[in-house]
Amino acid sequence: MGNCLTLEQHMLPQNPSEHICNDAGTSPTKPNRSGNGFNSTSSTSVAPKNVKDLRQNPGYSNVDIFTYEELRLATNNFLPDLILGEGGFGVVYKGVIDDYVREGYKSTQVAIKDLNPEGFQGDREWLAEVNYLGQLSHPNLVKLIGYCCEDEHRLLVYEYMACGSLDKHLFRRVCLTMPWSIRMKVALGAAKGLAFLHGAERPVIYRDFKTANILLDADYVAKLSDFGLAKDGPMGDQTHVSTRVMGTYGYAAPEYIMTGHLTARSDVYGFGVVLLELLIGRQTLDKSRPSREHNLVEWARPLLNHRKMLKILDPRMEGQYSVKIAQKVAFLAYQCLSQNPKGRPDMSTVVETLEAVQTTAEKQDSGGSRVTLYEARSLPVDATAGKKSPRRNEVGRTCDEVPRSNTVDSAAGKRSPRKNEVRRTRDVHPKQNTISAKGRTKSEPPAERDLYSPSPNF
Repeated sequence: MGNCLTLEQHMLPQNPSEHICNDAGTSPTKPNRSGNGFNSTSSTSVAPKNVKDLRQNPGYSNVDIFTYEELRLATNNFLPDLILGEGGFGVVYKGVIDDYVREGYKSTQVAIKDLNPEGFQGDREWLAEVNYLGQLSHPNLVKLIGYCCEDEHRLLVYEYMACGSLDKHLFRRVCLTMPWSIRMKVALGAAKGLAFLHGAERPVIYRDFKTANILLDADYVAKLSDFGLAKDGPMGDQTHVSTRVMGTYGYAAPEYIMTGHLTARSDVYGFGVVLLELLIGRQTLDKSRPSREHNLVEWARPLLNHRKMLKILDPRMEGQYSVKIAQKVAFLAYQCLSQNPKGRPDMSTVVETLEAVQTTAEKQDSGGSRVTLYEARSLPVDATAGKKSPRRNEVGRTCDEVPRSNTVDSAAGKRSPRKNEVRRTRDVHPKQNTISAKGRTKSEPPAERDLYSPSPNF
């Protein structure tokens, strides 16, 4: 389980690769209703306290229980070529559950997490995911389809997220990048997921919000994954929950690191870090940069509320946003990253701000102000009028396709060739986003960044 950090130490491990054991808190309990109207999936079930209890009371009606043999069939005997990711918890495989695996089952693509019994995660974290995702349902939380708890085997079966994790797209080393519109869409979706958790009758603190834990489906809808560190928030007159410090370096709130006092505002700080990464296109910790820029928050936060803000935004998004909107989003990140927890907005306010940003951007786009890189591929051209037809889907493409900027000849209705268009196609290897059995691509942040085990990409 790794090296534990006690609160008496008042400091983080010197070696960032060291992992911290989970606190011995109470088992998760079920929130019945969130502030935005989404119900938990069960109103009467009691969360199992341990694996034995789960076996005796397999009680989440919306979650299937699979045998180990069924999941072995679903992954073609856990074929290495089907590995999606790997970390301290174990390995995640892509699989298909169909009539061949279980008679009468509708064919479904899934991601199967196989817990390594000798890894950093244990039964407690595995059970936390079953309990939380077995009871919570929201469009911006990854769906738990089922689990296997047979003998020593511990597996979780999730919906398959076709575009993988946010960090794989945001920090890719090729010259192409996620455009502004998609980044804001992802930020809003992730914010809604956190707001749902915080607004539940029994608030849930996610505790490990980072780009690697934000998964994207084929339409770039963001969903939160990996609930192994989630914890029930304070209730009634409580102001915080005291825990051992857990999470990921660079994303954990400073007051949580110093005191072990966990609140929903701790998640807000983590959201601010991710929003900053979306704006600047850099990882929160990057020792390849000049020394003063190693820590993204320390370097960039003072500039977010300054006229120099535009100079530090990801230059690959140039021309895709208005200055006014960029300033509004940058100031939101500035607030979320406040050293004082009371100075941070709650997640419902964050959602409202990002929704206003999206509405403004949509109005500007409807006026024909610009077309982003991702949108250009899905805008058919009317050859007779030289006008772009309405889009069926803003990101109507497979995730492995490389977005290219298309210029339109308004007179002829044809796309003008670009000098470097062929070169871009050749530079991108069709397998650039696949993950080897060792579980890491060149674009992934190094493992030393984690306080806890790295998250998979479903």
